Amino acid sequence: MQIIKTALLAYGGSGKLFHAPFLNVHHGFQLIGAWERSKKNIQNDYPDAKSFDTLEEVLASDAELIIVNTPIYTHFEYAKKALEAGKNVLVEKAFTTTSEEAEILDKIAKEKNLKLCVYQNRRWDSDFLTVQKVLKSGELGEILEAEIRFERYNPNLSPKAWKEKKQPGSGILMDLGAHIIDQALVLFGWPEAVFADIRSLRPNTEVNDFFDILLYYPDNRVRLKATFFAKEQLPGYVLQGRNGSFIKMRGDVQEDELKLGKIPNRDTWGTEDSKNQGLINVGDKREKLETLQGNYLHLFDALYRSIVMDEPVPVSASDAVKSLKIMEAAEESSTKGIKILL
Repeated sequence: MQIIKTALLAYGGSGKLFHAPFLNVHHGFQLIGAWERSKKNIQNDYPDAKSFDTLEEVLASDAELIIVNTPIYTHFEYAKKALEAGKNVLVEKAFTTTSEEAEILDKIAKEKNLKLCVYQNRRWDSDFLTVQKVLKSGELGEILEAEIRFERYNPNLSPKAWKEKKQPGSGILMDLGAHIIDQALVLFGWPEAVFADIRSLRPNTEVNDFFDILLYYPDNRVRLKATFFAKEQLPGYVLQGRNGSFIKMRGDVQEDELKLGKIPNRDTWGTEDSKNQGLINVGDKREKLETLQGNYLHLFDALYRSIVMDEPVPVSASDAVKSLKIMEAAEESSTKGIKILL
């Protein structure tokens, strides 16, 4: 089996939780190290991994895949340097700070025949996979209205000061919005227009921490909402069709299990508690629907096949370009108070 040597560009929260555990258990990847600027922690968890002191050292290594898991405003610079060094690249969301930057990276990767993938792990959340199954079944009939929410209760400012500073890539739109905009495009495709309300609700923050986005399609509307002021959360997913409805609370357990130090596997990983099952109401049937199993390992499976077998990447740069164009239209809409045609 071909082994893809892989390096992280940080070993903080995302590197430690969302990347290293999956690289470690996947037989097709070898985590060779991470760029660590101050704290040197990776060898405590992975003794065979190296702690790189500089980006240049990472790029000069024998890593075939570089994971750009640094703050969003650095993604373009670091991904560009990695591609120019001949490396395949996996970039966390939000992919870049502008759609123009995303298009440049996409062009470089294609010119160099390298794989460039976006880490949209929540496409492999248990709740989203279940929503996809319901939609594809056609049981609800024509969808007239849908909502996707990513709500939390966290009124305090982040201890990471850079997250609260007004700079490219900051704010909830780029953070949580990158997930649910991507999910909306997966489910419903490209909309005709966007209307948005983007606000800053926490005292002393410089960044947006609330958004309400309405996507216009020819025959339906899709509302996307995120906030830090939802102590009582509403369903994360609502589908309203001509034949009936499906509602589903957010219930994916993978992030929580990773924070507890649990090791991913292929058998029981990502299995939701049955209490979070969605409710489907069609005709005379009103019942709970079993939730599919989520697993971020499937993203790494697809990325492995992409690099080794030259299959398409699981989440492309062009997907990210579309999401970023929606974000840009939403910002314009909120500023001008008008609907933006796409």
